[in-house]
Amino acid sequence: MSTVHRALTLFTLSAVATLALAAPAWAQAPASDGAQSGGRLRAIAAQRQALQQAQAQAAALPSGVQRIADVPYGSDPRQRMDVYLPTPSSSTASAVRAPVVFMVHGGGWRHGDKAMGRVVQEKVARWVPRGFVLISVNYRLLPDTPVAQQERDVQAALMAAQQRATTWGADPSRFILMGHSAGAHLVALLNARAPQALREGAWPWLGTVVLDSAVMNVPAYMRAPHMPLYDDAFGADPAYWRLLSPVHQWTAGAPPVQLVCSTERADQPCHQAEALARHVHSLGGRAEVLPQDLSHGEINAQLGLESPYTRAVEAFMGSLDAEVARRLP
Repeated sequence: MSTVHRALTLFTLSAVATLALAAPAWAQAPASDGAQSGGRLRAIAAQRQALQQAQAQAAALPSGVQRIADVPYGSDPRQRMDVYLPTPSSSTASAVRAPVVFMVHGGGWRHGDKAMGRVVQEKVARWVPRGFVLISVNYRLLPDTPVAQQERDVQAALMAAQQRATTWGADPSRFILMGHSAGAHLVALLNARAPQALREGAWPWLGTVVLDSAVMNVPAYMRAPHMPLYDDAFGADPAYWRLLSPVHQWTAGAPPVQLVCSTERADQPCHQAEALARHVHSLGGRAEVLPQDLSHGEINAQLGLESPYTRAVEAFMGSLDAEVARRLP
């Protein structure tokens, strides 16, 4: 077993052990807590499932890939990122600094982890051996950290990664943002407000891939029947809905965006993706919608496997920059 594989396995087992110790305390909330207790129990179940999947999917890194774990971008233990990069001896070594895929996990703004297999496994296996750096980011979560602050965490992680990019052989001006589910909402919101992020010190990035978010228009979603998890995330204040709504926050000059959406979901995320794309076009921007006959989870887990879906995402990525295109299969 390689040193990197051993570290990844120990990380996963440690996370599972930590959850096992913590869960009983959460699960013993008084019954009088009502909905709050139910929400905690749902969170416990989701965390257990996520960590079990992470344990099951953890695998040896591909040849030519190394991992730098838990790079801090803030003082909180959740403010960490993992960096996957080609080994110095890799045949992909190049005088040109590497493009970066900056990945943000999902989990209903309440759970999830940067090391889960479906977040990184196939993406790392496909792109890092071809000369990309992939950065997978954690951020603080509900109920302790509101969604507005989660987006600030993602921006802080991006800025820290860009500042350190050259130490990893990466190019701070060749970042592609990517996120799934709640993470897709967060990167879409950050992309929508890109001019603000640049004023605050971020480098311009090439574009953003949004993997199956149903809340591109938060007010419209919240006024329709929806699952309770969205109430936890967005509350009941329409002003707050607008603040966290990519369509309402979209600014002229924002980087291009690709909106991948599941055609299998009952809440029809492609409708919101198409509406956002029309809005972006009205502002003179670039947006494209990529419907997929895949489940919500498959859109994340299968990206990186050889398929027309992966090729379509790569076509968008390659259209953003010639060096990105040169390194794609």
